[in-house]
Amino acid sequence: MSHEAALLHELPLLAAARTPDATALIDGARRWSYADLARDIRGFASGLCALGTRRGDRIAIFLDKRIETVVSSFGAPAAGAVFVPVNPLLKPEQVCYILRDCNVRVLVTSPDRMRALSAVLAECPDLLHVVTVGAAPADTGITQAVHAWQDLLAAAPRAGHRLIDKDVVGILYTSGSTGKPKGVVLSHRNMVAGAKSVASYLENRADDVLLAALPLSFDAGFSQLTTAFHAGASVVLLNYLLPKDVVKAIEAHRVTGLTAVPPLWIQLTQVSWPDAARASLRYFANTGGRMPFETLKSLRALMPQARPYLMYGLTEAFRATYLPPEEVDRRPDSIGKAIPNSEILVLRPDGTPCEPGEPGELVQRGALVAQGYWNDPERTAERFKPLPGHMAGVVIPEMAVFSGDTVRKDEEGFLYFIGRRDEMIKSSGYRISPNEVEEVLYATQVVGECAAFGVPHPTLGEEVAVIATPREGHSLDGAQLIAMCRDRLPAYMVPARIEVRDGPLPRNANGKIDRKALGDAMRAAAQAGAGR
Repeated sequence: MSHEAALLHELPLLAAARTPDATALIDGARRWSYADLARDIRGFASGLCALGTRRGDRIAIFLDKRIETVVSSFGAPAAGAVFVPVNPLLKPEQVCYILRDCNVRVLVTSPDRMRALSAVLAECPDLLHVVTVGAAPADTGITQAVHAWQDLLAAAPRAGHRLIDKDVVGILYTSGSTGKPKGVVLSHRNMVAGAKSVASYLENRADDVLLAALPLSFDAGFSQLTTAFHAGASVVLLNYLLPKDVVKAIEAHRVTGLTAVPPLWIQLTQVSWPDAARASLRYFANTGGRMPFETLKSLRALMPQARPYLMYGLTEAFRATYLPPEEVDRRPDSIGKAIPNSEILVLRPDGTPCEPGEPGELVQRGALVAQGYWNDPERTAERFKPLPGHMAGVVIPEMAVFSGDTVRKDEEGFLYFIGRRDEMIKSSGYRISPNEVEEVLYATQVVGECAAFGVPHPTLGEEVAVIATPREGHSLDGAQLIAMCRDRLPAYMVPARIEVRDGPLPRNANGKIDRKALGDAMRAAAQAGAGR
């Protein structure tokens, strides 16, 4: 093995060679050194090979955050297989869809989860083996061969299949506009380049302790592992129930880095922080949507020594942009510039570059761009397209990912997110970003969470609607909120209706507020009312 990782599983294995006794993972009362992690990764890979796993076979992992989840995620690639992390919040039918869609060969799960899946596993003909973390039940009720975790790790050492960095390493499923999730295909090169790039601008180092609060099936969640292992840092695995559990973990383990999505950051500003928890964080990073400005102000006041990183990314390219902490005061609404070893373009529908200030589609090129969608050439062709050779700086066209997100670039090259193409509200001929409406509502400091979206209107096309929850200690009145919006927004952006609910708002599988589900429900209710 070289001294520079080219394959995903080499990240922890090289860290083990450098500092075998350093702590790699903290899982409750369990602490795994890098030597422990390397031993288990090699053991799991040998066990998969003993089961007859072929190069490129898909290995699904349906577990909560725990050491075995991490071992499986890196051990499958070490065997020459492809890991498929499945969000532990998914229901059996959703899990079954993923297992069938990418022809999973081996499933790693817990005995309880296996029992919950028993009724649907018969619909997965390619699935041959189930590995249970813990003792395998005597009566499984399924046709697949069942193996206990420790038995798999006890297999005689075997070498995995030969790989290069262009080989597929993982398939991350992300929600799709049709309701069926899309499997984003990532290579070893994608994930290793992403780890090196993110770790470089976050300045991750061996004495860092990162808190893995996001799902490991989410690209930003898995990135906590890859960046930490690249730096030889420690990762705390946390399956939290409440925001205060996150604060307790930060205090208990003296966490230095936390990456989260806006709904969690909003909640974290509304709980008390002990001085020890506030003092340990070296940085905090936002991803998965725009952080409300009021939330950013609260976090900076809460922990003034922590460096804020505002990030943007899409699963199709792992990471895309970040705003350096020193720029946050000057442009807090910016998503920054391209991360190292990546380039971001802002293009018109005809593929030509936009002028500064002109809205266009965010397009990313470089080593982080994924390979496409699993088993879906039509949607792959829509999103992954060749750039003209002169734009890529080469004669041969290069594949880039067209994000579907509308952004603009200023004169200095900083990017500003406007909205997702499929979430933009179209009213009276205007295109309205739901983020802009939500930002104004958060600025009132009485709103806990909110989601803006368009609902059909007979003359406007769509009107702006909002669902909001009260901030702790406050009461909300929809009419009063609309009046506040009239003072802060142009008339065409003022919500026509604001529905007040008790919080929290529903989340999608990655912990983001599920704006689409809320909008669909309100639109369906409006149509039902119109039909009566």
